[in-house]
Amino acid sequence: MTGRTPGETDSDPTAETGARTRGPAAAPLRVGLIGYGLAGSVFHAPLIAATEGLVLDSVVTSAPERGEQARAEFPDVHVVATPDGLLARADELDLVVIASPNKTHVPLATAALKAGLPVVVDKPVAGTAAEARELAALAEERGLLLSVFQNRRWDNDFLTLRKLLDGGELGDVRRFESRFERWRPLPKGGWRESGDPAEIGGLLYDLGSHLVDQALVLFGPVASVYAEADIRRPGAETDDDTFIALTHTSGVRSHLYASATTPQLGPRFRVLGSAAGYVKYGLDPQEAALREGGRPDGTPGWGTEPEELWGRVGAGESPLTGGGRPERTLPGDYPAYYAAVARALIDGGANPVPAAEAAAALEVLEAARRSARDKVAVTL
Repeated sequence: MTGRTPGETDSDPTAETGARTRGPAAAPLRVGLIGYGLAGSVFHAPLIAATEGLVLDSVVTSAPERGEQARAEFPDVHVVATPDGLLARADELDLVVIASPNKTHVPLATAALKAGLPVVVDKPVAGTAAEARELAALAEERGLLLSVFQNRRWDNDFLTLRKLLDGGELGDVRRFESRFERWRPLPKGGWRESGDPAEIGGLLYDLGSHLVDQALVLFGPVASVYAEADIRRPGAETDDDTFIALTHTSGVRSHLYASATTPQLGPRFRVLGSAAGYVKYGLDPQEAALREGGRPDGTPGWGTEPEELWGRVGAGESPLTGGGRPERTLPGDYPAYYAAVARALIDGGANPVPAAEAAAALEVLEAARRSARDKVAVTL
């Protein structure tokens, strides 16, 4: 849902959904992007630019070098020094995307919604589930879209696993193992690794946001949470080696690993069902392609991976020795997120990641933080 366009009245049939009625030659929706660090420059800007119906109008950054980078990559973009400067032009925009540090997500999303603009917020949308629900209530009150950028729902391995589950090929899933592991023996610094709780840093809220979101999408609500969150590296200030065990109300158990201290990487997915299991190594190639300057609208075979990286499905056999059958990995599709956002704004389509779903994931992350701190299982 979006704010009213000039000329809309209370009797306008699009007013309830906020969708715009546009002819085939209508101008694309103008997007203001707040933040041009890793998230803004590598993920959001290229995906926005590649989406039919959207155009990257403005970028907010106070760093001159990032402003020059934005102009070099998108020559027509306006560079604005502050979020206030962007929101002063609210009547010239149709959507605000917030890709700034985590601690700014709630105040910036609140300001944008109050300025009458639909909002996309990078994950985590907030530090607490309560804050996320307050944002969702404000968006509903204003009749505006509030969506959370959970791009890992469009990873190649996740899409493939969903296909296997939908087809019943694994039987009843009993255990879901999911890993985002890295080998970074030295801290990189920056707000993501800050020990200040206000920064909302650490792997629990970074990679853990993806791990928990995927588990909830696949297997539904959680009844209990157990977690371990450790600081392993010399000089590190916040968790860099984290494990989360979820018991879903469906009976599935999810074991989730997020680590920067893993010298030998485990499988990305290991999913064990009553009929078969699925094991998949390696990461979706889209992030690496974006970091290297690849663009989804200009790269042949976007999101695909070679056959030797496909996962395997089988029972009683080791995939490491060729057991089971290879399962073709579906192409990853990060562009699908912003395509869905565009449909939601233009035609009243479904919000691809509602804030209420992000709040449910934050409730689990908060329980995991309490569990790790108090060394107990937390019942939800």
